[in-house]
Amino acid sequence: MMTDPIFYAAAIPAVFLVGLSKGGFGGAMALLGVPLMALAIPPVQAAAILLPILIVMDAVTLWTWRKHWDPTTLKIMVPGAVIGIAIGWATAAWITDPVIRLIVGCVALWFVVRYVQLTLAARRRDEPPAPHGHQPVKGVLWSTLAGFTSFVSHAGGPPYQIYTLPLRQDPKTYTGTSVRFFAIVNAIKLAPYFALGQFDATNLSTSLALAPIAPIATLTGAYFVRRMKPEVFYPFMYAMVFLTSLKLIWDGLQHLLA
Repeated sequence: MMTDPIFYAAAIPAVFLVGLSKGGFGGAMALLGVPLMALAIPPVQAAAILLPILIVMDAVTLWTWRKHWDPTTLKIMVPGAVIGIAIGWATAAWITDPVIRLIVGCVALWFVVRYVQLTLAARRRDEPPAPHGHQPVKGVLWSTLAGFTSFVSHAGGPPYQIYTLPLRQDPKTYTGTSVRFFAIVNAIKLAPYFALGQFDATNLSTSLALAPIAPIATLTGAYFVRRMKPEVFYPFMYAMVFLTSLKLIWDGLQHLLA
């Protein structure tokens, strides 16, 4: 197990922020996990340490949101995610993380800008934003990207949200469905991570030491989401996507320019 106190000064806040996000608070805080831990250790090692902790968080959130989910969303998106993970595994040696982050960040930023435009237009007509119905082709496209980016950089949230947020599901249904989707994605990612040699005794024992933080943070996030009304939840989620897009764009440009 790692014993460097500087590492734990970065890792404990990182795990707590990821747990809040897993509880239902959106993807922006989750994206801070690997970068914070990377202040003390290499990013690849940070991702490897974080993945088993994500599995623990998934177990907590699956139980917390066990009564709330939309099976249609999962039927459409899980197959695409499997394809995306397979592509990520096959191209792991060639695709660079900064390029992926920059692309996903730009797409997510466009998504938020488009939402703001539609919302302002609806307000001028004195109408709420209309929910979209399921579109299987788009669902498979965005879930494939979600599976791919989740594999290479734990950044699958924005592509998933681009498809699911316009559905305007009840906040509990939205959160419970996303919990199941990413629990499946993270479980599938375990085998490729093992095959790529990402897990060793040091990383796994460090994950075990940090794991007790996971349920506390996750349940805290779920507590607040359960009490949020849709008219508060959705603007908050879009704000999280906006922050996520800026973080991804910043990370991508910073590494590419360096």
